[in-house]
Amino acid sequence: RRVVHVSVANSAPDSPFAYFRGKAATEQALRDSGLSHAIVKPTLVFGPGDILVNNIAWALRHVPVFLVSTGEDEAQPVSVFDTARICVEAAESSDNLAVDAAGPERFTFDDFIRLIKQATGGRAWIRHAPEALSLATARVAGLVLRDVILTRDEVGMLKAGLLVSHETPRGTGSFEEWVLANGDMLGR
Repeated sequence: RRVVHVSVANSAPDSPFAYFRGKAATEQALRDSGLSHAIVKPTLVFGPGDILVNNIAWALRHVPVFLVSTGEDEAQPVSVFDTARICVEAAESSDNLAVDAAGPERFTFDDFIRLIKQATGGRAWIRHAPEALSLATARVAGLVLRDVILTRDEVGMLKAGLLVSHETPRGTGSFEEWVLANGDMLGR
């Protein structure tokens, strides 16, 4: 009876990032459909098996140097469990709505990385580097690991402030508590 679409915080039809433009287009198509709907827009989702935190944890455990091209830009992680709860609450509403799903904590990217390092006991030396060097290093690592490690758009999204919400946080789960409690398993 009701569509709940999981989008992304800060989607916009004029975004320089295809992912955010695509999410905005999907949101608009849902609004135009006439169907009863809710749009839930998470910031940066964390939880068991998530890709980003596990990839960072793996790297902090296995590489001698972890390059960061942007450190002061912010991320506002939200628990996958909070995101699910927010989706259920949105489904139970009778209004067509769009809400952000964001956690209660904001971290600079430097602090985000250092917290994961602390939780996992990672030994990598965290250094700032120009964006081009960080991306080139990630590209080489991706070839070795047969994976995409980092893209220019991902760095751009962080630098553009798109991983935070401008609404009152609806999530209550602490990323810091979760990562410290699960550090032994992350990146394995």
